[in-house]
Amino acid sequence: MSSFPIDEALARVARAVAHARPPVVDLVAVQTRDPYKVLVATILSARTRDETTAKAAARLFAQAPDLARLDRLGAETIARLIRPVGFANTKAKHLAALPGTIQQLFGGRIPDTVEELVRLPGVGRKTANLVVTVAFGKPAICVDTHVHRITNIWGYVATKTPLATEMRLREILPRRHWLTVNSLLVSFGQTICRPVRPHCDACPLAADICPQTGVTPRRPSRRQPQAPQGEESLLRLVSWNVNGLRAAVRPAGRRAASCGTGRTRRPRTTRPGACLEPRGSLCC
Repeated sequence: MSSFPIDEALARVARAVAHARPPVVDLVAVQTRDPYKVLVATILSARTRDETTAKAAARLFAQAPDLARLDRLGAETIARLIRPVGFANTKAKHLAALPGTIQQLFGGRIPDTVEELVRLPGVGRKTANLVVTVAFGKPAICVDTHVHRITNIWGYVATKTPLATEMRLREILPRRHWLTVNSLLVSFGQTICRPVRPHCDACPLAADICPQTGVTPRRPSRRQPQAPQGEESLLRLVSWNVNGLRAAVRPAGRRAASCGTGRTRRPRTTRPGACLEPRGSLCC
């Protein structure tokens, strides 16, 4: 059993992402628990940004609000409606074959188990688990790249593949978290614990819970302090070199030297530590 405080971690994550935009499949579920729409939206969402998925799903559902209407659309029409989702042509072929497969295998009923759902075209374990939890409210663990990556960063699991992560989480994750862990960690992974340069400086777990296994945090931005404005401001920072900070004093209203063309003379060198003031100014 892992010693990682999963209850406390997920509670902090929930507070951190409370105002984040939920994943698109959750948005569909808020509007309807229709297994057909949840299934189709989940298929569309693979390798696609949520904003793109939401728009594509809306266009498709306007033409095909149920399996019967979807069965009347050909793959080319479906592809036109769902572009620019990732792998649009492949997904269109899967969606075009979906009504017939469901009718043939399950008598027109969308199945509610992972084992049955993975028999449908374009449905893997991630999609199947998500449909089971979101559409049918049954306990299942949907492991996508965010769940797999973050639980390994935490050291809660030590796995190499999403499938291995799912199997391990089924063993150790309390069932009370099964329905919500995907939604929480997807939002967390999109906003704070990002795949590249995660925002560890803004993470509610970084100080005392997360071991930051194998991550390279971003560097927090450091804004240079601005000198006060007005005539009383005479000191201007120019450059930093091996001799320390150099400064130029210019009375308020004094213009830089001109090269005679009406334009301020540009610096002639950009070597490290060089003064970037126009030649002939008070600095030089």
